[in-house]
Amino acid sequence: MPEARRQAAHEALYAEAILAKSGLSVAGAVLAGVSEVVAWQRYPAGGVADKDSGAHYYYHAHEPGEGPEHGHFHCFLRPSGVDGPFHHLIAVAVDGEGKLARLFTVNRWVTGEAWLPATEIIALLPRFDIQLARPDYLVNRWLTAVTRLYADEIANLLVARDIALAPILARGWDAALEDRAFDVLSERQVSLNQTARELGL
Repeated sequence: MPEARRQAAHEALYAEAILAKSGLSVAGAVLAGVSEVVAWQRYPAGGVADKDSGAHYYYHAHEPGEGPEHGHFHCFLRPSGVDGPFHHLIAVAVDGEGKLARLFTVNRWVTGEAWLPATEIIALLPRFDIQLARPDYLVNRWLTAVTRLYADEIANLLVARDIALAPILARGWDAALEDRAFDVLSERQVSLNQTARELGL
């Protein structure tokens, strides 16, 4: 496990370094060619889906001045294929420089996903793997590496997600999962550079 985490950290750092040499970040690369970035619109249109793994993601930019984060990637998995139900794994936020900033989970109404309990989502995490050249190969590999590097943290956040919903489940699952007073259910600040240092990279 430590070596797998080191490899994932190395891949994520490598992707960032190559993008930086080109004057880009993961956010900048996924938005390349967009003349006007609209907050909360999905980029790229339709998202990115790897039909072999069932992994899928899209990017949301935040409103300017909304905070230190530029936006976030929503990561999903479709276990039954591209036309099957999708499940939200984690949201990966980046700061104004496109650097990893935060991991968080959301309530069902945010994504419209087919809801599964944390234990079942955690079992799907290893399958998130985007092996595509477009819209940007380095972004695809960076996002895959981040989900592997922080697999334990993501698992803990998914468990915390379900715990956060527990007090309102007496009203029924649908009422709880569509309650707009509950959007972000668990979160954790993260730093790729700090994690890499902890791993001796």
